[in-house]
Amino acid sequence: MRDPELSVVVPMYDEEEVLPIFFERMHPLLDGLEISYELLVVDDGSRDRTAALLLEAAKDWPQLRVVRLLRNSGHQAAQSAGFRRARGRYVVTIDADLQDPPEVIPEFLAAAREQDVDVVYGVRSDRSSDSWPKRTTARLYYRLMGRLIGKDTPFDAADFRLVSRRVVDAVNVLPEDGRVFRLVIPWLGFPSAEVRYVRAERAAGTTKYNLTKMLRLAFDSVTAFSAAPLRLATWLGLLGGLLSVMVVLGALVIKLTGRGIPGWTSTVLAVSVIGAIQLLCLGLLGEYVGRLFQSSQRRPQFLVGYDSLEDQGHQEPVHHR
Repeated sequence: MRDPELSVVVPMYDEEEVLPIFFERMHPLLDGLEISYELLVVDDGSRDRTAALLLEAAKDWPQLRVVRLLRNSGHQAAQSAGFRRARGRYVVTIDADLQDPPEVIPEFLAAAREQDVDVVYGVRSDRSSDSWPKRTTARLYYRLMGRLIGKDTPFDAADFRLVSRRVVDAVNVLPEDGRVFRLVIPWLGFPSAEVRYVRAERAAGTTKYNLTKMLRLAFDSVTAFSAAPLRLATWLGLLGGLLSVMVVLGALVIKLTGRGIPGWTSTVLAVSVIGAIQLLCLGLLGEYVGRLFQSSQRRPQFLVGYDSLEDQGHQEPVHHR
């Protein structure tokens, strides 16, 4: 089968409520591009009727390709599965909630062709709909990530983007587990452009990306790309040692001047400061040790149980890293 010009990769998890609206907007849009395409939906172990609705829609939509993972593996792993399976010359990643408008995809294609770039980032032009804490933490996240990876990370650019086949192939050969795409792709350094858009409210259903998952993404982003937290632990250890020396000197001065005061306050202060720094350092070390442990197990990042392009019936799981 001839490879399509465009692959649109859509990770999904329990999105049955938004699927009718998703099909209504995506189908005519992609048909109207007048190029060969595949809509590659990665069902990330959904527990509702998402998979059933996708397979039913695929009967009348030949370009709709359904890849089902055996278990919920996470958003980034679902994107990895999409990158592994996508066949297009260009690959666009977009979420199913329609907050990132699919109508921007033609602009992505036009920018890639006219400017001859390998990456086109979708960048939010307005975050006024977000709360102040979310805007602030997002700004800090992107600023920190730019410093850690040593590249210009586009502000307010998440996982809505277009990449060329060169980028897809480069990402797929990376040996690391648990990659964070919004950092890996800028780190590769391919020529890029930006297309600005206004993000909408979720079309239907509820978000599956809660605070816990956002914090996990932040930790993975830091520990996957830099050893700076370990150096921070070293500096905190030196600071703790300096504070301890100052407390000891203060206690000796008090002793020698004959001003006898109860020593429990300074003792508690010293123990508290040093103990807090030690626990923080142990936590940072634990994050890196945990990543090493997971890597040493060599477990697959995801398991593909079904691919509508290849499987007409049940197939044994396909292992990928």
